[in-house]
Amino acid sequence: MKCAIYTRASTSNQTVENQFLSLREYAKNKGYTIVKEFADEGISGAKGRTERPQFDALIKGATKKDFDIVLAWSVCRLGRSLSDLVSFLMEMQSVGCNIYIHQSGLDSSTPQGKLQFGLLSCFAEFERSIIRERVIAGQERYVRNGGKMGRPSNLTDGLINSIKFMREKGIGIRKISKELGVGVSTIYKVMG
Repeated sequence: MKCAIYTRASTSNQTVENQFLSLREYAKNKGYTIVKEFADEGISGAKGRTERPQFDALIKGATKKDFDIVLAWSVCRLGRSLSDLVSFLMEMQSVGCNIYIHQSGLDSSTPQGKLQFGLLSCFAEFERSIIRERVIAGQERYVRNGGKMGRPSNLTDGLINSIKFMREKGIGIRKISKELGVGVSTIYKVMG
């Protein structure tokens, strides 16, 4: 089986060499062929894919089917947030690439590993639901305390009168929109 190794160190003071040593040994013991090694050094796991060039290259390599399995030292090397991790796992699953996480012994190519990764996705969905509920509760509290949701309106009495006057004169909606610098939907709202 062809494999890729992914390592990451958060600061430039840290090294990825120990991660590589363990993962190379694991690959050798399993009879895997290492086709590519990726290392993001001095980059936090909280950074997204776009800010981790080797992580991005890893995903692209998996998509191109350059390897069958990704070996990583630990879950935190792949990402710091559960939702980012599950997104990565789902992307790997969608292209048929397995994942092995050394520290926890998770291997998505085994039935037990598939179950554990499935549970992770359930927890991520739960986390997203909790966050959503908190956001909605915060918005409701804000409105109850007199706040208004959405962008502030630039619709003034003068603008409303101008729109009505121009429509009464038979001027088209698009022309009013252009001349007054308001959206077409705003004009329809005023004309109600």
